[in-house]
Amino acid sequence: MIRILIAEDQQMVRSAFTSLLQFEQDIDVIAAVSDGKIAYDSIRQLVPDVCILDIEMPNLSGLEVARKVREDRLPCKIIIVTTFARPGYLQKAMDVQVEGYLLKDEPIDYLIQSIRRVMKGERVISTDLSAILFMQEKNPLSEREADVLRLTKDGLTTDDISKTLFLTKGTVRNYVSSAIQKLEAESRSEAVQIALEKGWIE
Repeated sequence: MIRILIAEDQQMVRSAFTSLLQFEQDIDVIAAVSDGKIAYDSIRQLVPDVCILDIEMPNLSGLEVARKVREDRLPCKIIIVTTFARPGYLQKAMDVQVEGYLLKDEPIDYLIQSIRRVMKGERVISTDLSAILFMQEKNPLSEREADVLRLTKDGLTTDDISKTLFLTKGTVRNYVSSAIQKLEAESRSEAVQIALEKGWIE
């Protein structure tokens, strides 16, 4: 029996996945949660065979959960299931060595087959995404520039960011300016949007 944990913040999607997977005789959904932190705590406690993780969830993203699972050397396989075909997200998922990265519009049979394939040691990526791995656009942002854009996305002002990162306001402005220039944006809000779409910030 393949023991599955599902972490998905949309109740309708979570319920659909749970119901459809439970029809399979060799699959048992042992937990279905809506929050990244709860998912991580449940994985540590239950140690499922396969974790199906959405990317965007409260408290911890699916990628953050995957990273923590790998750092803890937990044995479960990880399949990211997302609506986002962003190259940056896919690259981050590959960097933490997830076993699967699937788009939500794949048929449920494809997800079921993918679960069985990763249990056999295979890696599964949605066909539409395979080409992206060969067309990777390098992230031009430095770590600090990405930090500043991430905090800007969260609604922090220049003053707030300077206190959070222990930088002067002038240094924060310089990072914002260089990020805008590198991303060929017209404003900091556009720079944030571009970085999000590319998957360079979460």
